[in-house]
Amino acid sequence: MAPSADLHIHTYFSDSTSSPQEVVDDALAAGLSCIAITDHDIVQGVSPAIEAAGPHALEVVPGIELSSEFENCDIHILGYFIDHQKGPLLEKIDVFLDARMERMKKMIMKLKSVGVDNIEFEEVCALTKSRAVGRAHLAMLLHQKGWVPNIKSAFEKYLGPGCPGYASKYKQTPFEAIELIRSCGGVAVMAHPMLTKKDELIPRLVAAGLKGLEVYYPNCMDTVTAFYERIAKKNGLIATGGSDAHGKVKSYTYVGKKTVPLDVVEQLRMAKHE
Repeated sequence: MAPSADLHIHTYFSDSTSSPQEVVDDALAAGLSCIAITDHDIVQGVSPAIEAAGPHALEVVPGIELSSEFENCDIHILGYFIDHQKGPLLEKIDVFLDARMERMKKMIMKLKSVGVDNIEFEEVCALTKSRAVGRAHLAMLLHQKGWVPNIKSAFEKYLGPGCPGYASKYKQTPFEAIELIRSCGGVAVMAHPMLTKKDELIPRLVAAGLKGLEVYYPNCMDTVTAFYERIAKKNGLIATGGSDAHGKVKSYTYVGKKTVPLDVVEQLRMAKHE
């Protein structure tokens, strides 16, 4: 089997149920040569994953997935080969995490106002190993307490934009997210554009320093993948990909479900020095 990489994986330091050790174990079981830890707005899972992978022939790329918003649309920017131990990113992460905590309190209050009155802030915080609380944690509790039949329906009924429990995220534009990733020596990639559906914005993001596009994503039709392959080529972007694994939170994907050739990792490594 040709060496391959899964460049989009989360741990329980954000909204997955998997520890960094479990992610590494899953990657080894899948025969991967490289993974990237890309938790939402936090880098706490990177070092434990690197340590767990140390005795094995598995490279761990330090990464992050930054939240941003443009014209009321959520846009996620992945950062690869970031400096996860020092620099401006770490200072900004504290701001992100404070904002996540406040957002969660607002969402719980909104839910209480519509009768969902048995979910407490401390319960949500207990579902993550950091302060990176998010809608996935709240969705799990809504499901556990019988308000919805599954996690997907929690987003559809309560937590999606326009729903009674929704509150907006920390206000950061994708241009600011790209600049933050670049400021810590990283390479910026637009996450799952087929979900974001803001293709017209891509040339502007390229002008701002975007280097890659997440073309290969789980459960996408071949025609969709081919469409984004063409966009990546047209804009001179590295075509990346990964599983977007979240442990048990997302049953439709898992570590190694979607991979890219190891050459993509080298392209990202080279782009870091451009």
